Amino acid sequence: MKQTITGAEALMRSLEHEGVTTLFGYPGGAIMPVYDALYDHKESLNHILVRHEQGAVHAAQGYARVSGRVGVAMVTSGPGATNTVTGVADAMIDSTPLVVICGQVGAALLGTDAFQEVDVVNMTQPISKWNYQIRRAEDVAWAVSRAFYIARSGRPGPVVLDFTRNAQVGEVDYEPADIDFIRSYVPVPHVKMDAVRKAAQLINDAVKPLLLVGQGVELAGAQDELLQLMERAQIPAGCTLLGLSALPSDHPLNKGMLGMHGNLGPNVMTNQCDVLIAVGMRFDDRVTGNLKTYARQAKVIHFDIDPSELSKLVHADCKVLGDCKETLAALLPLIDEAKHQSWVDGFAPYAEREYNKVIEKAIHPTDGPLLMGEVVRAVSEASKHEAVLVTDVGQNQMFGARYFQFSKPRSIVTSGGCGTMGFGLPAAIGATFGAPDRTVCLFVGDGGLQMTIQELGTIMEQGSPVKIILLNNNYLGNVRQWQAMFWNRRYSFTPMMNPDYELIAKAYGIPARTVVDRADLAAAIAEMLSTDGPYLLQCAVKEEDNVLPMTPPGANVDEMLLEV
Repeated sequence: MKQTITGAEALMRSLEHEGVTTLFGYPGGAIMPVYDALYDHKESLNHILVRHEQGAVHAAQGYARVSGRVGVAMVTSGPGATNTVTGVADAMIDSTPLVVICGQVGAALLGTDAFQEVDVVNMTQPISKWNYQIRRAEDVAWAVSRAFYIARSGRPGPVVLDFTRNAQVGEVDYEPADIDFIRSYVPVPHVKMDAVRKAAQLINDAVKPLLLVGQGVELAGAQDELLQLMERAQIPAGCTLLGLSALPSDHPLNKGMLGMHGNLGPNVMTNQCDVLIAVGMRFDDRVTGNLKTYARQAKVIHFDIDPSELSKLVHADCKVLGDCKETLAALLPLIDEAKHQSWVDGFAPYAEREYNKVIEKAIHPTDGPLLMGEVVRAVSEASKHEAVLVTDVGQNQMFGARYFQFSKPRSIVTSGGCGTMGFGLPAAIGATFGAPDRTVCLFVGDGGLQMTIQELGTIMEQGSPVKIILLNNNYLGNVRQWQAMFWNRRYSFTPMMNPDYELIAKAYGIPARTVVDRADLAAAIAEMLSTDGPYLLQCAVKEEDNVLPMTPPGANVDEMLLEV
């Protein structure tokens, strides 16, 4: 039955109709009618007040990544909207489903440079999956339903709704909308069996097959199908940064992380395999290194839901378009059981060499200051490899990815393609709402923490049980490493003068402890994990530690440095 209500109230009911229970936001003048309507929906819509609009979008990203649901952020116009742009761009490149709702001046004032007016539609069009300006209350239900459908379907991504004030206060005979079809938009392409059969033939004929596992496997929920393929045909695999938790870390065919700071074996063997099977990944430059020499000897099979990714960077001899849960399910009956034991065994010498040269020193040092790698591995082990890993960007991210281990899917939340410093703290807050039954461990550097440190206020207010592990080396560590390796140790503006983080944490009511000595690390981690609610564990780590191995920029993927 139709009911006459305001556009703001229509938004609330439309969000409830989409199953939204949690949203992150910050009020302001141009969105005030919506926040007034929200006042009457506090029981059904749990609004998390962040301390900066960028934090709202990153928190929504963290929520979406661990829950598989659409994250929602709501902000005002002008600077409120512009402060979301980084998060929208980050979500676009990392395929994170979001709906970002921005207030806007009234339609009559559009284009007049009114107070806090910016052109949100044109600003976000290149970095969003879809955007739309709601100018009439009558369009609210339709726009919200369409936004959620586009954000969650196919290759997920962010959608921006620019909500004019007159549409918020105008009245409408409200009826909920249910959109599951848009002409010309095909979110999940029909599986073409000819391509699947060609892929099966190449895999069955392979002597040295290698799987590249991307986040698309997790987005599709295709972990079981992937494992069946690996185990039936005995195919070793390497994972991208965002795909790390798609496979259990301890699976014998999981050979580690791909890319610039990945594991030696899968990187070297990429240029030795005869069939390269990429599933739900986009051949980012940090994975491929020099494209001119990347896997030139191999037949490439690419499974992806996005046709624009197929042969975009690496030529695919076989393109399998579709949702990889569907395409892998179609592939499995055509795959022969196989043994590639000598090929799989060929990874062992590289793993042993990397362990002896890099890993053992990183996680089991015998003297000197604390190392980032040992802290990461110690936290992973203490949490029984069941926690959600959230990282900021930089050395903390790479050490986290290399030495944290995973036993459950949807267990890594990090900024991949955009590399957004400041992402970690708000994303971890969002993850605690998206997976309230799991331990959320944030690894962050002293540089990244200060970019969104105000979100400690959100933790204080919400009691979000984020376990913050601050790897403090008094540097912008990743930039310093590049300066050390490629710029003659000219540390141009990378040393950091830091505040007393323990005092800051305590000012927000967050228990905190600093560890300097290795002998105190295990007890401090145990205290952190056993503490109800949030905790900040500051680890004073080696100032000039380097993430190794490393493929230098522009080098071939198999030209990894194990020492500097």
